[in-house]
Amino acid sequence: MNIAGVIFDCDGTLVDSERLAAGLLRDILNQHQVLLSVDEVLQRFRGVQFALCLEGLCRDYPWLPGDDIEPEFRARTLPLLQERLEEMPGAVEFVRNLSLPKCVASNGPRSKIETCLSTVGLLDVFHGLIVSAYEVQSWKPSPILIEHAAELLGLAPTQCLLVEDSIPGVEAGLGAGAQVAGYGDTDFSAFMDNANFHRVKDFGELKELVQRIS
Repeated sequence: MNIAGVIFDCDGTLVDSERLAAGLLRDILNQHQVLLSVDEVLQRFRGVQFALCLEGLCRDYPWLPGDDIEPEFRARTLPLLQERLEEMPGAVEFVRNLSLPKCVASNGPRSKIETCLSTVGLLDVFHGLIVSAYEVQSWKPSPILIEHAAELLGLAPTQCLLVEDSIPGVEAGLGAGAQVAGYGDTDFSAFMDNANFHRVKDFGELKELVQRIS
């Protein structure tokens, strides 16, 4: 089925925020004698509800003060993003030139999503077109977030292409019945036999995909 709209993940898809956030969490964990690399934190962090990520860390490192870590992480995240965040290469140009209806569906809180989009110059494009998992109380890999995003566009999920860089995000999109573009350097090999999954390494390949299926 040809697509009629595009749903974008935010972190790691439109904006290069995940490594920044993982680096911040690494630094906070180091303060509590948990010595993980950025890549190790990113593996736990990418596409996962933050509360579940922190729950897993506290289970593996029982001395961590979980109630203190999340407020510190949240307080330090937005200033870090405002100072250092960059777009994923080609994201802004692609989004601004995309004529199809579009929105953002993210596991992050709205304040973070809007800060990210504002910092790279995309907030105006997605004004009124943002769905946060915290507001619908459903996080990827549940398909519910994607269903809400499609509804925001006035489309069925089957009419949408979801652009995602994480495995939970891909699972959410496929579960909702959407076409899914697996973006970036994540290992998506588990989905390669799914007819609704498309591998795209950059926004150039995404442009070609959208032209082909819209």
